[in-house]
Amino acid sequence: MTLTESLRDGNASQRIADSLRESILGGELSPGDRIVQEDLSARYGGSRIPVREALRLLESEGLVRLVANTGAWVASLTLAECSEVYQTRERIEPLLLRFSAEHLTQEQLARLDSLAHQMADAHGVEEFLDLDRQFHLGAYENAHTHVLGPLVTRLWNTTQPYRRAYTQLVGDRNRRIFHDEHHMLVTALHDGDLALAEQILALHIRRTRLHLERHPELFDQAPNSKETPA
Repeated sequence: MTLTESLRDGNASQRIADSLRESILGGELSPGDRIVQEDLSARYGGSRIPVREALRLLESEGLVRLVANTGAWVASLTLAECSEVYQTRERIEPLLLRFSAEHLTQEQLARLDSLAHQMADAHGVEEFLDLDRQFHLGAYENAHTHVLGPLVTRLWNTTQPYRRAYTQLVGDRNRRIFHDEHHMLVTALHDGDLALAEQILALHIRRTRLHLERHPELFDQAPNSKETPA
């Protein structure tokens, strides 16, 4: 392969990965959906090489499951796996927040405050999920870690479809509590009370886990789960 061909395939694989990532995080593709590599090659007008590279990238991000000599699926979780992911998040995200919080600027804190207000006024689930992701990952953006940051992003990716399904079920009372927790977190960060900020964040994640655990039916909705190898 020439250098030009290598660069072309690299650009194509990134383009394919970006498109698939958007489809998965945006809910166009659901957990358990099969990803047909031939269809992607035809759609993007290229060989299967950049498709395979794109799928490997998304697998590393927790969005795709690859099975050798079998195929690719949108990653899915059982209730037990999702609970484990959330319990992991409860313990490591407060640490990531502490690494970041000490370096957050006033401008960044103002943006978090704005996002918290925007979430309270969001129209629809997709707008809320987008703002919520911006809020939490934005709170971590000044943590320059080698392992923790990418791990947290991966865990967020794996639970995105279940947050979407749960957000569609949550009642007004719990929705108000979630928004209050966002505002409390911003206030603690503004005040420089990092211990309190860590506690609020851990509680925020724990509450979502407990609510998800009350809805096992959310984990039985992967449309093509029968095709996924055990």
